[in-house]
Order: sequence, then structure tokens, then C-alpha cells
Amino acid sequence: MSPNKSISPDDEGDVGRRIYRLIVELYPICRSITGDGYRQTMRLLQSRVPLQIHEVPTGTPLFDWTAPREWNIRDAFVKNARGEKIIDFQDSNLHVVSYSVPVRAVVPLAELKKHLFTMPEHPDWIPYRTSYYREDWGFCLSHRCYEALKEGDYEVVIDSTLGPGSLTYGELYLPGEREDEILISAHSCHPSLANDNLSGIGLAVELARHLSSVPRRYSYRFLFIPGTIGAIGWLCLNESSVPRIKGGLVITGVGDRGAVTYKRSRRGNTGIDRAAALVLQQSGQPYRLLDFHPYGYDERQFCSPGFNLPVGRFSRTPYGEYPEYHTSADDLGFVGPDALGDSFAKIRRILDVMEHDRTYVNQSPKGEPQLGKRGLYSSPGPRELALLWVLNLSDGGNRLLDIAERSGVDFSDIKEAADVLLRAGLLAECEPSGPLAARK
Repeated sequence: MSPNKSISPDDEGDVGRRIYRLIVELYPICRSITGDGYRQTMRLLQSRVPLQIHEVPTGTPLFDWTAPREWNIRDAFVKNARGEKIIDFQDSNLHVVSYSVPVRAVVPLAELKKHLFTMPEHPDWIPYRTSYYREDWGFCLSHRCYEALKEGDYEVVIDSTLGPGSLTYGELYLPGEREDEILISAHSCHPSLANDNLSGIGLAVELARHLSSVPRRYSYRFLFIPGTIGAIGWLCLNESSVPRIKGGLVITGVGDRGAVTYKRSRRGNTGIDRAAALVLQQSGQPYRLLDFHPYGYDERQFCSPGFNLPVGRFSRTPYGEYPEYHTSADDLGFVGPDALGDSFAKIRRILDVMEHDRTYVNQSPKGEPQLGKRGLYSSPGPRELALLWVLNLSDGGNRLLDIAERSGVDFSDIKEAADVLLRAGLLAECEPSGPLAARK
């Protein structure tokens, strides 16, 4: 991958529009942590990239967890005494609490209300609720609809199944020059929520398409997994592969209009953390850097004590900090191609830094080598400054990332200077040594 400072606005726009079109296609599907909706989603992704779909049987031990029973739903509704559907799963798959057990009953309003969820602060929105690991049932509706309910009996139907099946997830492996891996993970279990996390799924697919078409030093592993249980399951079933992971990103919430937010790994100063910070600092746009904390998305599984992987989280506005989070207002109008394209461009630059970070040794270290006789010196300027920084700090103990951080020069300019000096015979690549080697 070439370490471009940015992709062109036209290219960024095209990428954003492609991601958005995939989001539109995925949006109607009712997904949960298991079931046919999840498989339908994986098959759709499989039509874009050569995804391998895995099935983990119900009851399979996964560390302290087990693969859950599979949930599927065909229909659900609530009818009033006149036979009118006042809540209808066919209108929105958010209307049913995910993993609701099957129900066919007639109940009075007081009993029905025990199973209803609304958002009084946003009376026209439908909340998103789940009951994954506790058998129950429920409906979500707008608070305005809730307040219009009259006393009487209501027919309740949830035509669902909950029983033996499997936990499904998708995986794509792109081999590189090295077996060392970069992990890209997107939780794929939410129903019609555009930002959380159809945006992450769509961006990861586009990133996989891009990476499959370019030379790669690292190998890349893409995971499209149900939240929490999917990450735990993959780690449990692939523990022998985990040591090859040298960096990674959990991608979520990348389509809203907020500034980019990067959450550092548990280690806090790994190569991926530093690459993300450098790219955001040099972008000239607002951003936030967050320290690790043990709550959030699947970064908390990849960074758990038994693994402590160098995996951070890339998002725009963090979960819970925008009112549309986990509601029907996280719709197709809440995300946009511009934000999606910008997120893609920044993630690509982060991976460019990881791909091109090297350690060099100056082959003429006693005083500055004469650049003019090699045709490398014209007049003082940014190019010459980058050359001098690389020559001065290439002592076998500094990576290009170290040089870019210390100099404030754009990483792509540092990389270009290193290439020029390498061709001129003034640098030789070496393996990093000492404490800096651990920053890979």
C-alpha cells in the first residue's frame, strides 16, 4: 500500500457511496446474535468478499461462556380489542425485544405494559432492547403510541423459536508477506441500526476489498461477529493463532457526522495506538483520543487480561453520546457517504503507517552525508528537512513512526525520504532492537 497523505475527494466520495449502498441493502434484515437473519447478512457480505462462514453448535464451551441457543423470528404483533395491529414487527424489526421467547396470549393492559419499552424523552422513537441470556419477551414502541393505549385486553403474538442451532460468524483472511496479522473486527448482530453497526460492517467490507487488491506486508484477518459472544468464541476457538496479531481495530459507529474518536488498546502505546494518534493529529481535523476502559465493544474482549492484544477502537461519536444510539432514529438518514468515506480514508492511513513502518541504520553516520553530489539536495525545504530527520534518527533504535512523531513531519513524507535514502545507499533496513522493538 502506498502511504498517500489522503485519497482524493472524488475517490473518498466513491468509497463512501459504495459503503452507504451496502448499508441500505443490509438495513431491513432482522439480525441478532444468532439465527437466519445473521446468516442472510453473512451471505450478502460473501457476495462482495470471499468470506468464510463458520457455525459453532449451541452448547459449545467458549471459555466461561457457551454458544447460545439459536433465535429466529417470523412475525410478531399486538392487537387491540378491535383487532387492529397497534405494534407490528413487519413495520420495524426494532418493535420486538431481540431473543423474545414465543408468546400467544390475550392479556390485560396492565400485564402488557410490563413488557413494553419506550423512550419518553423522544416520544416518536422506538428503542432497541435485547434479552439474550434471560428468557423473556417484550415489545418496543414509541412513547406516543404507548400513551394512546386504552384499557382492555390485547392479543399478543410472537412467532419465534429458541432452541438448538449454532452461533454464526464470518471470517476473511488475506495472507501477506509475513504471518504477523492485523485484525479488523466489526460486530454484526444489530438489526436496523445504520450507524451501530451497519456502518462498521460496510466499511470493513470496503477495506477488505481494497486490501485484497494491493501488496501487503502484514496478513489481515477480518471478523464479522456477534458482539461479545462472537469475540469470545473466536478467541477461544483460535487461541493458537492469537500470538500472530500485532495490531487491530474494532470498527463501529463510523457513519455519523461527529469527529473521529480513537480508543487506545489496554497497553496504550502499541504501534496501532501510535499510528492512529499520528494520523489523527496530522489530519488537521477535530478528533478525540480515549484511554482504554473495560466497557464498550469487542476491544474489551481482545484486550482482556488473558490476551491483552494491541487492538484499539475506531469510531466517530462514541456509543451512548448521541441520542439516536440504539433507537429507530439511527436510520439511513443518520449516516452519510461523506462521513463513511472520511472514516475509510483515516483507517487506510493508519494501516499505511503500520505497513510502512521500518527501522533503518544510517550508512554514513559521521556528520551529514553530502546530499548534493547524490542529487538529493536542491534548496532548504520540507523535502530536505524530512531527509535530514531520517538520516539523523536512523540509528537502529528508531522506527519511522518514532521519527514522524518526534519531527512533526507527515509520515508519508518521512517514508518517501527513507525510500530516497535507501535507493541512494545511505540507509540499510534492520530489525528493531531494545525496548522500542516491543512497539511493533
